Amino acid sequence: MQNLAQEFATGKLKIVDVRTPMEFMGGHVAGSVNIPLNELPNRLDEFKSMENILLCCASGGRSMQATAYLRNNGINCSNGGSWLQVNYELNS
Repeated sequence: MQNLAQEFATGKLKIVDVRTPMEFMGGHVAGSVNIPLNELPNRLDEFKSMENILLCCASGGRSMQATAYLRNNGINCSNGGSWLQVNYELNS
């Protein structure tokens, strides 16, 4: 996953955590941004200005929902699954 780490380090990858703010405060990928799943409809313009979006959450369920929703709205993104897995891949 060296490419993932390089893309993130150079700002070419945006990691968005779709968990609640409370969950995010309990631990997250350093440098990721928190946009909770329920806020996606009101924040589509933010996503439209991003490139190379990788979504994550606690287990991958909410990030899967977010990925489907954003793709249905014409936004290119990927489901990274659990934030812990994304964090591991970035740091291994």
